[in-house]
Amino acid sequence: MSIVTVQLGQCGNQIGFEVFDALLRDSQSSHGLCCKRENEAYQASCKERFFSEEENGVPIARAVLVDMEPKVINQTLSKAAQSGRWKYGQHACFCQKQGSGNNWAYGYSVHGPRHEESIMNLIRKEVEKCDSFSGFFIIMSMAGGTGSGIGAFVTQNLQDQYSNSLKMNQIIWPYGTGEVIVQNYNSILTLSHLYRSSDALLVHENDAVHKICAKLMNIKQISFSDINQVLAHQLGSVFQPTYSAESSFHYRRNPLGIDWHVRPPSSGLPSLGKKSLNKDLHFNTSIANLVILRGKDVQSADVEGFKDPALYTSWLEPVNAFNVWKTQRAFSKYEKSAVLVSNSQFLVKPLDMIVGKAWNMFASKAYIHQYTKFGIEEEDFLDSFTSLEQVVASYCNL
Repeated sequence: MSIVTVQLGQCGNQIGFEVFDALLRDSQSSHGLCCKRENEAYQASCKERFFSEEENGVPIARAVLVDMEPKVINQTLSKAAQSGRWKYGQHACFCQKQGSGNNWAYGYSVHGPRHEESIMNLIRKEVEKCDSFSGFFIIMSMAGGTGSGIGAFVTQNLQDQYSNSLKMNQIIWPYGTGEVIVQNYNSILTLSHLYRSSDALLVHENDAVHKICAKLMNIKQISFSDINQVLAHQLGSVFQPTYSAESSFHYRRNPLGIDWHVRPPSSGLPSLGKKSLNKDLHFNTSIANLVILRGKDVQSADVEGFKDPALYTSWLEPVNAFNVWKTQRAFSKYEKSAVLVSNSQFLVKPLDMIVGKAWNMFASKAYIHQYTKFGIEEEDFLDSFTSLEQVVASYCNL
């Protein structure tokens, strides 16, 4: 089954390029620590998901590129073509000559409606190329104007037009110290809209990835390229093929794999009365954990710790909240690798912080006029605050 990737804004397009490059580099690697037949099945599954028919032997990414300025898209198209390994489709991008000025309202209320038909037509054409379509992977940031504003607008349209297909948004959480003066406004408007229209948000914090570059990789002068490569590496290790739970011989058909819809019990339902040896330790309570193991000795890896009831909310049994996927085919250059995808309380603190900073600005009416002049009223801000405060409260009460 195939995924159509939608790359939005400078951040989304730069990360999108690194993701496709990492996926193809890995799939074409000859040292996968597995037999030739298994390696060929892995390569075929990867190509089916992320690349369409080859042109002169070069795979074409299943992607649509959107930005309101041409510079980054031109650079991205050129880098892909120059790699010689893969490229983007000739008519798979949409760009203009005027950006969104780091203003969510301009991206959402002006650029979005103005270019809706053109963007959605590109996406429709890409979907029609898929023999078996699984869903959308939407890459965007929260801090700016194009990725966040148009990203929220496009996701909303995808929900309307492809309601039965999974829509997963990979969003880049801005640095806490700030890149853009109004990034907290842009972030709460993005998150509140995606909360209503997306099926799953896959979040990466810039601060956390920066620490990986500094402390684990010992990079002295950290660039956005370094950060994007780490992000691409993590995303590749999630989305590359793994075996299905039902079979150790066939790669799973659905690349986005697990049921992302959380169904809490009706109010008043008693807890499951769990007991745990780790009850005195503090964890970020989870409602879903997925561990993906690749490479040597995956079958003997001990994942029992993830089945501890202390990790999960009282109304979920670990058997219903924990999944493990395995494949002996190694990822990238690593003999063994493991990745955790978790739906937990981990983001409560940064979300609460971003909402608090945005509220302090809103209470003093700072920069509000930049949004109201493009049709985003104070009532829209209040709706966003209410929605996200409910999300924070729900996670705090797990």
